Amino acid sequence: MYRSGAAARLAGLPVETLRIWERRYSLSDAERSEHGQRLYTAEQVARLGLLKQLVDQGHAIGVLAGLAREQLQAMLAAGAGDARLGSGPLRVALVGPSLARRVAAERQNLGLEVRASCGRMEQVADLSIAGAQVLVVELPEIDDNVLPLLAAAREAANVPATVVLYRFCASATIRALRAQGCLVARMPSDLGELSLLCRSALAGQRLPLQDAAAVPVAPPRFDEEALASITAAGNRLACECPRHLSDLLLMVGSFERYSAQCANRNPQDARLHMQLELAAGQARVLLEGAMTALAIAEGLPLPPARE
Repeated sequence: MYRSGAAARLAGLPVETLRIWERRYSLSDAERSEHGQRLYTAEQVARLGLLKQLVDQGHAIGVLAGLAREQLQAMLAAGAGDARLGSGPLRVALVGPSLARRVAAERQNLGLEVRASCGRMEQVADLSIAGAQVLVVELPEIDDNVLPLLAAAREAANVPATVVLYRFCASATIRALRAQGCLVARMPSDLGELSLLCRSALAGQRLPLQDAAAVPVAPPRFDEEALASITAAGNRLACECPRHLSDLLLMVGSFERYSAQCANRNPQDARLHMQLELAAGQARVLLEGAMTALAIAEGLPLPPARE
């Protein structure tokens, strides 16, 4: 673990800058020593170094602070000459009630070429957006009902990357959108940050999809009622394995659901919770297989198999 001074030095930052970044953007979730000093891991120091390099290239720390380390690395690699992320304007299609109007009214050069725009996602299929690189969708409030609409809009647009901008959204929905490959961010107060978000989304398209939620896990085989029936029937046995296995399944299933709903502090935290949800789901599937084998061997009641 490194103290603030050492972490700043290794990352190439003035320690005063590091303190300002931490205060304003909560960059690293650094731990505290028993005396209240910030302590940084080697992983956190490496991320600070990436942030320093990108800020030196002109990127806004306010946008970079919310990006994962993999995205930061991809942005640095992209600066080496990827034609898609070159110095020319990015070609975008805009979806939202006010986004196109705000972009058109912006006086500063955003580095964006608007190929098409519409007010609602249902209208994307009617747009002519050939050559667009990024689909930018403005959704002030997002819930799970938006997910199928957004999936249909992305399929109709057929562009390499998607940016979703929101004001209010549940953490579980944000994880679901990121698992689908979207870059999800709060609506920036300064539209000058929109170009960076689009470039970050394009850079992310070159990364292998490692989100845990993208890995399919079978739905639960046993609900609480089924497990209670198995436990009751198993009371006639000298072996207490049915009861113990039921307890394990209830606990693992509960943790799986909890991880899916747990609030996230930043993109790294979101990925961690997806990994926890995946691990719990995989453990549940293994335990359900063991419970099925046990029930068959002991003649215990099994619920109907799912289609």
